[in-house]
Amino acid sequence: MREDGKIDYVEFGCPGVGPQKDFYAKAFGWTFVDYGPDYAAFEGASAGLDGGFTADTPDSRPLVVLFATDLEAKQASVEAAGGVITVPIFSFPGGRRFHFKDPAGNELAVWAEP
Repeated sequence: MREDGKIDYVEFGCPGVGPQKDFYAKAFGWTFVDYGPDYAAFEGASAGLDGGFTADTPDSRPLVVLFATDLEAKQASVEAAGGVITVPIFSFPGGRRFHFKDPAGNELAVWAEP
């Protein structure tokens, strides 16, 4: 069960989704759900934690994604605590999310179901 404010997902950038899927399937037995040519998700049953590979940001660091029951309220809370919004709320297949930087400059995201 998803919990408000808890780490829920991790996303890894890569130059190509196919080679990433091949590696993790062969090395660790992970399975995937494809969301177009540039995104593949893996689930906790095979990987231990839900996450995905994206070719949209190949040079990025892993992105830790937290869950929120109320995305707008969580964004307000992040801003009130001193976080800086780097990507405003946007929709994607399966939900909505925003990105922020914490005071140390780490970028994270927060998502909510539609």
